Order: sequence, then structure tokens, then C-alpha cells
Amino acid sequence: MTRPASAKRHSLLGILAAGTICAAASPYMAVSAHAASQGDTGDAIIHADEHSENWLSYGRTYTEQRYSPLDEINRSNVGNLKLAWYFDLDTNRGQEGTPLVVDGILYATTNWSKMKALDAATGKLLWEYDPKVPGNIADKGCCDTVNRGPGYWNGKVFFGTFDGRLVALDAKTGKKVWEVNTIPAEASLGKQRSYTVDGAVRVAKGMVMIGNGGAEFGARGFVSAFDAETGKLKWRFYTVPNSKNEPDHAASDKALMTKAYRTWSPDGAWVRQGGGGTVWDSLVYDPVADLVYLAVGNGSPWNYKYRSDGMGSNLFLGSIVALKPETGEYVWHFQETPMDEWDYTSVQQIMTLDLPVNGEKRHVIVHAPKNGFFYVLDAKTGEFISGKNYVYMNWADGLDPLSGRPIYKPEALWPLTGKEWYGIPGDLGGHNFAAMAYSPKTGLVYIPAQQVPFVYKNQVGGFKPHPDSWNLGLDMNKVGLPDNAEARTAFMKDLKGMIVAWDPEKQQAAWTVDHKGPWNGGLVATGGDLLFQGLANGEFHAYDATNGADLFKFDAQSGIIAPPITYKANGKQYVAVEVGWGGIYPFFLGGIARTSGWTVNHSRVIAFSLDGKAVLPPQNDKGFLPVKPPANYDTKVTDNGYFLFQTYCAACHGDNAEGAGVLPDLRWSGAIRHQDAFYNVAGRGALTAYGMDRFDTSMNPKQIEDIRQFILKRANETYQREVDARKNSSEIPANPTIGLTPQ
Repeated sequence: MTRPASAKRHSLLGILAAGTICAAASPYMAVSAHAASQGDTGDAIIHADEHSENWLSYGRTYTEQRYSPLDEINRSNVGNLKLAWYFDLDTNRGQEGTPLVVDGILYATTNWSKMKALDAATGKLLWEYDPKVPGNIADKGCCDTVNRGPGYWNGKVFFGTFDGRLVALDAKTGKKVWEVNTIPAEASLGKQRSYTVDGAVRVAKGMVMIGNGGAEFGARGFVSAFDAETGKLKWRFYTVPNSKNEPDHAASDKALMTKAYRTWSPDGAWVRQGGGGTVWDSLVYDPVADLVYLAVGNGSPWNYKYRSDGMGSNLFLGSIVALKPETGEYVWHFQETPMDEWDYTSVQQIMTLDLPVNGEKRHVIVHAPKNGFFYVLDAKTGEFISGKNYVYMNWADGLDPLSGRPIYKPEALWPLTGKEWYGIPGDLGGHNFAAMAYSPKTGLVYIPAQQVPFVYKNQVGGFKPHPDSWNLGLDMNKVGLPDNAEARTAFMKDLKGMIVAWDPEKQQAAWTVDHKGPWNGGLVATGGDLLFQGLANGEFHAYDATNGADLFKFDAQSGIIAPPITYKANGKQYVAVEVGWGGIYPFFLGGIARTSGWTVNHSRVIAFSLDGKAVLPPQNDKGFLPVKPPANYDTKVTDNGYFLFQTYCAACHGDNAEGAGVLPDLRWSGAIRHQDAFYNVAGRGALTAYGMDRFDTSMNPKQIEDIRQFILKRANETYQREVDARKNSSEIPANPTIGLTPQ
């Protein structure tokens, strides 16, 4: 651990003592005293501004505003910002983590659920921990083996693993203290098959809380709370009912059996697919209301007609649910997207504010979920206060002013009309996992918003679940970029990404920053009147928080989708962020990424200061180089191969077989040249240890061969285009790695 030279910088324990003494003057007085009795870290998080050199929780404070009062770096000098240090990671998949900083140590979780402890001033590795997630788990989640961050509590750091474990480590040494499986035994039995954990843990009142993912494959959502000292389960809350409306012997029993079950058809695919409702991102403790808020996800399958026979609002999908933190007991809920059929999850970041409402200061939740509406709710009761769309949408005409329920456009109810529908926002939403921020100085909420359309159409022949693949109830041939040139041009024109500076009191945009593409990463706001954001096109920016002026830009050599943090070490302010393109973007935006001039991923942690002197090493920007493919392929099977590729392969290897530089681009793989070689990888699992699962139990050899023929077709169709794109580049390496190389 690096100790500061400045006498003004105290240890965390010293600051905690000061925070306890100052509690009498705090509006959190009663809560603070109680939190301190439960554990020093909770009190420190509540009084985070008194030791702003640290970043102790996912959103820095329990409000999850992602605002830091640090102002050494500000509007007047941010143009002088320089790279202070970088730390290369050992995987080039996507990075979505929010690091924590405690007394000069930066704790970062990375892809494959690994933990690194770095000196926050220098980037020097202090210790690392690898939970050894099995490689074949990679295809059990929708969106890469990412991890959004650790939690900290009284000398321990906690993180979830992609295969469903929760691990507690000693923060000083990295030694394991305890480990538990977060997936209950009964959940892994029967017809549900996919539970993953990639969200950031939250810790409050001595409890470590974590949700899970997997709704695209078939899962039933729940959140669990474990004792921070022992790992013992304290409570569990399921977010959708079980198919028989029977007790789970969990905190959710009463709410599900009396409120939720009647909002589902007793039949439908949810009975065997679990219903969904996974809490894969936001999960917040509010010390003012003394409540835990769960942000609940989409249905399983997405298609409402197949999921619940087109009946009921399907609680608690697309909802915020409030619980008592000690017991997990239900208090209230607000459903933002009843009958969800668009993948409009509500798992996006929950933030609390004290906001003037009709001349009265109220403690509220503000929320910008996927569906495109910005909600203001009473934090203690869940009462709907107001809502307004923060992005363009074509699925609803607004919200009912009393209930807050959406006023649906009839044509948007695609499962019931049976017609193909071009939706905005699409399934990526008006706002996704990229964290928004709030500045109390400007009174604005900064939303990393986007517009990515999506084509919805019923699965042909009714719902037929496929093992080891996404099961959405959609025609998978329609979900990617259009093949038709005219439709593709129109789609590309509709793609947008922007920062929306939203006034939550007036429910309107104050200003926007246009990114000229859907490239948003998360945000942090600072006392220096700055916003920091990385973009998935490889740029890192600092913007003026008062008007959006672009004040600083840095080429990070790779896409950034994680949110930055800011902290002090040795008395100096730093801004740090995890770099690494990945997550869900390669599936939907892989082909688009290629048009921005880069396709390679380089994962690392980077940190900036005003006197930095570090320089990133040279890089290869051109990715997997095209290799002339065999000219012959079987045109009679390529259509079926396309369907199978989109169903089983596209989530990792790119829509329409165009890789995005994260995982191998199969068009240039040596394995596609020989039927046996391809089957060894895709069928027999030759690369299972590296994240490429085997599919011989999901498809027969002929189906796997049809996929190979489709890839050969795509390689021939795109080879010359890829060669031409590289002709004028001098950066192509002499001996590039080509083929199914694990990353």
C-alpha cells in the first residue's frame, strides 16, 4: 500500500472517526449513527464527501449519483490532462467495471471475473485473484463475460463470478476469506439452465447483495443478500412467481403469491423458461428511506404472446421493487413497462436525489431505463411523480399522468399484431448499462443515451426453445443489420449516440452532445464542473458540465464502455477508467464498428493526472487480417446456416458473421477450410477452456456443417471489401494472428 506524503491525508479509519463526530450536524444523523454501529464502511459511504479521495462504492455514494467534489482538475486546466499510468489486462474481451479506491489502493474487477489490486498512484500491481471461471460458461450469458465491479466493507472486497459465485477477499492481501454459490440448488434444476453474475455487488448494513443474469436463455430472477463477515445467506427475493404459485420459503413469497402471480397466464413459455426478471445491474441501498431498490429486467422469453399468452402485466418485470434491507420484505413496486415485449429492462442505474416538487423538497428516485422515459418517483412510497421521454420513441405516446403507465401505440404491440415492427428505442434501449451521473452544482442528470433501432417479429412456427442459445421468441433472421442496401442505409441513418443533460425538475433536456454514432460509455461528474466519458469508438473525453463543450480528448486505442472514476492518491487527483470494447456491442454493432476505422480490442486500466508522463505502446489497429477463403460452398444450405449462426454464434462472433475485433472473426479462421477441423472446435469443444463451448448436444453434425458453409459464403462476399479497407495502411503487422485464437 502506498502511503501519502501529505499530512492532510488521513487514513480511512481516521476519517471514519471524524465522520462519526460530525454526524450530529448531518441530515443523516440517525441513519449515520446506526450505520456506524453496523460497520465503519457504511458510515464512510454516507459521509463520502468528507473523504473524497476515496471511491468506496459502485456509484461512490449510496445515492449512486457518480458525482465527486474533487476539483483540482477543472474546466480551466483539463486541457493539460495527461496519461499518468496504464496497466494492461490479461484478456482482450469487454471491460465494464467501476474500480473502487480505498486509501491509495485501486480495486478493479475485469473480464472473466478477475480481481486486481493496483497502487492508485502508479498502477503497480499489488496482488491479483483469479477465481478460475470455466471457459464453457462464456456462452451461458448474453453479453460477454464482463464484470461491473467490486464492493468493499470493513477490510474485505467482494465480487461476483460469471459462473454464479460470490467471493470475499482480504483487501490487503487478496487472500480468500469465503466463497458461496449464489444460485440456489432448486434454481439450477428442471428447465432453467442459465444463471450468470456480471453485475457489481452492493454492500450495506453488513450485507453483500447480488443479482444475476440469464433471461435470454431461460432464468428466473432473484436477488440474494449474504452476511459480509461469514457469507451466510440472510435473505432472497425472487422477482417473478414460480409456475405453481407455491412458496419458495423466501422473502418474496407473500408479494409473489398475492400480487404477482395473478398478472401472469397460468400457461405460456414462462412456465418452462423461468419468466426472466433478472436483476443484472442496478441494486441500490437508500439510507434516507432505509430501503433497498431492485431494478428488474426483461421477460423470458421476450415475446409477450409466447411468454404469457399475451395476458397480464407480468409483475415484477420492468419494475423497481423496494424492500426492507434487513429482511428482504416487500414494501412497494412501480412497474415502468407492463407487458414488456421489447426487452425494455428497468435494470438501468437507480439514482436518488432531493428534488423540489411543486415547491416542496422531496426525496426521490430518478430513473432512465431502456424504454426511453425519465421517471421521478417518491423514494419512500414509490408514488409516480412525473415522467417524460428523454429520447425519441415510437412505441408509446407518453405516460398516463396519474398512474405513470405507458400509452401504447397499437402498432408497437408486435407479438399480438403478428406483424414485423421497426422499434425505437430498440432492445439496446434509450439508455443501457452505461452509468449516468448527476451534478448538484448544475442540477442536471447526464444520461449516456442512444438510438439503435431493432426489428421485432414473431418466431416462425411458434416458440421453440433452442438449447445453448438465445431464446427470445423472435425471428432471429431479422434481428441484425438489414441485408437490403436501402434498409441498411436507413438503419445506419437512425443510429445515434449522445449525452443528454436532463433537468429532472423541468423534465426536459438542457443540452445534448452528439457522438455521431452509438458509442456511449459511462459518465462521472466532478466538482471541477467536468464530465468524463469514454466512447466505444476509442476516445476518452472531458466535457464542460455546464454546456457540454468538449475540453479534452485522448485516443485510448480501444473502445471504452466502462464508467470512469476520480480519486486522490498522494494528494493528487486522478481520473481512471477501464478500457475494452465488448459486452453486447459486438453482436449488434460489430459491422458498424468496422466503419469507424478500427477493429482491435486492447483491454487495460488507464489513469490521468495533470502531470502525467506515461505513453501507450504502439498497437495493431487492423484486427484479424482477411485470408482468401475457399471459393466453393454449398448454396443450398447457407440460408439454414445463417439462421443457425444468428441463433448460436452471432452473440460472440458478430451479426452476419462480421466480427468486431473482440473475439475471433470466423471468416478468416483456418478451421472453416476443413469440415473436420470446424467440427472439432464447434462440435467437440477443442477450445472449451478458452470460452468456445461445444455444441454437439445442441446441433447435429449437419447443422454445424451448414454454419460452416454460411461462414464460407460470408467470407467470399466480404473478402475483397476487407482487403481494400487495408490497402493504404502501413500498420498491418508482418505476422498477424489469424484464426480461432482464444482471447
